[in-house]
Amino acid sequence: MGVKNNSSTLVWFSCFFLTLPFITVNANDLETDDETSFSYIVGAKTGPENWGTLNPNWTLCGTGKSQSPVNILEVKLNRSLGDLNKNYQPAEALLRNTEHKIEVKWTGNAGGIIINGDEFKLQQSHWHIPAEHTVNGVRFDMELHIVHANSGGDIAVVGILYKLGQADPFLGQFLQYLPLATREGYPLGSVDPSSINISSREYYRYNGSLTTPPCSENVTWTIFKTVKTVSIEQIDTLKDVIHDENTGNARPIQPLNGRTVYIFEPEPYLP
Repeated sequence: MGVKNNSSTLVWFSCFFLTLPFITVNANDLETDDETSFSYIVGAKTGPENWGTLNPNWTLCGTGKSQSPVNILEVKLNRSLGDLNKNYQPAEALLRNTEHKIEVKWTGNAGGIIINGDEFKLQQSHWHIPAEHTVNGVRFDMELHIVHANSGGDIAVVGILYKLGQADPFLGQFLQYLPLATREGYPLGSVDPSSINISSREYYRYNGSLTTPPCSENVTWTIFKTVKTVSIEQIDTLKDVIHDENTGNARPIQPLNGRTVYIFEPEPYLP
């Protein structure tokens, strides 16, 4: 990853982004960019239980029946899902601070994933502290969301859970630049999404929503079963630069309402 911050580079980024034909959906347009108008403070007028009343476009946050995150408890084995098909590649990216979260936003063609033959282009990744999804009621220390979108505006989010332990190399790339992140974005140069290092094969799959307003219910979720590690120093550094340092930026668990959570596990190896 190379950091570029001169004015000519910023002009080049702007022209490059505007002329890219392969970026058909901007996932940030599907999430509200006015993050100061809601909060994660339970019980507050702007808190999670009231998101659906804060804006006419956010009603699904209160009335939706397929909301995220969820508690992953009972799962159904579905080997036909297959391994997650990834085709990432290095591309130019920005580091953004959107008040409630820090995100890496790719402005170049960073590849993506394929689900059921449908291509979802990588848009951005961001962190939630603590984790939003829970497994058997256990809430981990952090969750990374890798957001993709297809040409029709549907979203596919890959989630990775983290517990305290050794530092995470992907997050570690950006720590020194966090104070420089703005809403418009600080140019990082080329960032390789493969450095997230999704080495696990087992994952959970269900249909849900965005976990921030407008809580749109057009999201295919893939949550990897393997829990990675993040250091307390990395978590503290993230907390220091977001608006929700004291409350965290995790939406409360939402009811499944009869939805099925599937698990993909490869066939066992038989010698």
